Amino acid sequence: METIANNRCFEGEQLRLAHRAESLGCDMHFSLYLPPGARAGNVPLLYWLSGLTCTDENFVQKAGAQRYAAEHGVAIVAPDTSPRGDEVADDPEGAWDFGLGAGFYVNATEAPWSRHYRMYDYISEELPALLARHFPVDTERASIFGHSMGGHGALVIALRNPAHYQSVSAFAPIVAPTRCPWGEKALGHYLGPDREAWKNYDTCELIRAGALQLPMLVDQGEADNFLEEQLKTELLEATCADTGYEATIRRQPGYDHSYFFISSFIGSHIAFHARELEKSVSDD
Repeated sequence: METIANNRCFEGEQLRLAHRAESLGCDMHFSLYLPPGARAGNVPLLYWLSGLTCTDENFVQKAGAQRYAAEHGVAIVAPDTSPRGDEVADDPEGAWDFGLGAGFYVNATEAPWSRHYRMYDYISEELPALLARHFPVDTERASIFGHSMGGHGALVIALRNPAHYQSVSAFAPIVAPTRCPWGEKALGHYLGPDREAWKNYDTCELIRAGALQLPMLVDQGEADNFLEEQLKTELLEATCADTGYEATIRRQPGYDHSYFFISSFIGSHIAFHARELEKSVSDD
């Protein structure tokens, strides 16, 4: 573990760290905000998963989340969006929607991607264990959220591991990657041609298959230029209505796909998770 940066922020610490990720077979970076309360003991943890082309740094520099994390006494970890390194395969055409920066939070099964692209295992298993060993965070009191591709990742990982997260939320998530160009390209390459295997990484398919109820919040900007072709929020709305799955899905007029959108509502998402994390203590 190597500390790359440590900046004081709202009386807490914004860290950037590097380590060897065994599940990915490469060196990785992640960013971690520790609120001031972490100096007194373990604090609850939020996982943030970023979108296409992002690294671990976009969220911590643009979202303005640290202020709210400090107020609510929660830590936020922001991992990178894919494996990295010269040995890691990339889109042979150099496209931005696949390969480096576009891991889609899956465990790839197809060569050459299966050698490194195991972001599902990294987020759900390796990173929590690493954080629990080295930092004052309580990984048993955790929630997860993300944006776009990361919103897809957060929803899928939470729905497949409901005992590990108290709540899940997303900004402009890809809710049905089996039915949009970004998802069809990524899942086709990472998982191969068997579309049944793709359903394990599709939020709508998981809910229809009987995923357990979790507190869920989704914000979608109505001026998002990816809404109609890639994000397809209406499919999640229909799926929840058909199955009785309870989710708060808010359409926000005038907001686009950018971090201006995220920064406008990040406070309400962190407050949402903080309430659910507090409930988990009361339930215990």
